[in-house]
Amino acid sequence: MNLTLKIWRQPDPDAEGAVHTYEVSEISEDMSFLEMLDVLNEDLNAKGEEPIAFDSDCREGICGMCSLMINGSAHGPDVTTTCQLHMRSFSDGETITIEPWRSEAFPVVKDLVVDRSSFDRVIQQGGYISANTGSAPEANSVPVGHDKATRAFNMATCIGCGACVASCPNGSASLFVGAKVTQLGLLPQGQPERDSRVVNMVAQADEEGFGGCTNIGECAAACPKEIPLDVISQLNKDLRTAIRHGY
Repeated sequence: MNLTLKIWRQPDPDAEGAVHTYEVSEISEDMSFLEMLDVLNEDLNAKGEEPIAFDSDCREGICGMCSLMINGSAHGPDVTTTCQLHMRSFSDGETITIEPWRSEAFPVVKDLVVDRSSFDRVIQQGGYISANTGSAPEANSVPVGHDKATRAFNMATCIGCGACVASCPNGSASLFVGAKVTQLGLLPQGQPERDSRVVNMVAQADEEGFGGCTNIGECAAACPKEIPLDVISQLNKDLRTAIRHGY
């Protein structure tokens, strides 16, 4: 495959960014998207040019580091992480536009790399339990219903990649916060902080500059782990309950 790549370049957070055009050739349809970028960077290195900075780690769809807007879609045309997106999803001769996450709360560090430490600060406000559960308890000592356990596990699959924020016109983090609040709120160990958790996490998300949710649904559509939109309803319900309880 021969491709034209229009890639956002920005040397540092304070510099002006711009889109640069590159040509890549002999790209196999079996390559991952990141492997295609590796090929481009090898070519740039060979020419003595600055390689393109982008994030990646596990490259197995687990860590959520590979955050790219591809042709205007978070992680690209398929509902998966960028590292699991393969070049067979594109056509020979196609022009592909690659940008960093679009959000005030995710400032650009360099090129396609953004700072997502705002998610870390939101988690620090409540994404944990204080109950000392000790070593692994006997399975039946703390009964948890099958439906609740399954839903909690499904919400725990959120990898904090930020696709929900990047795809939302408002830059809202409600799907991310909702997944964490729902996950811990379903378990017995998560009850002591349930009210304070949701209030503090929502307040921190507001402080970080994430926008408000208007139920557009782009977040759930773009989520590579298929976190459902109804976690935002649960988030709002828990928040109303906490306020009634005086938090």
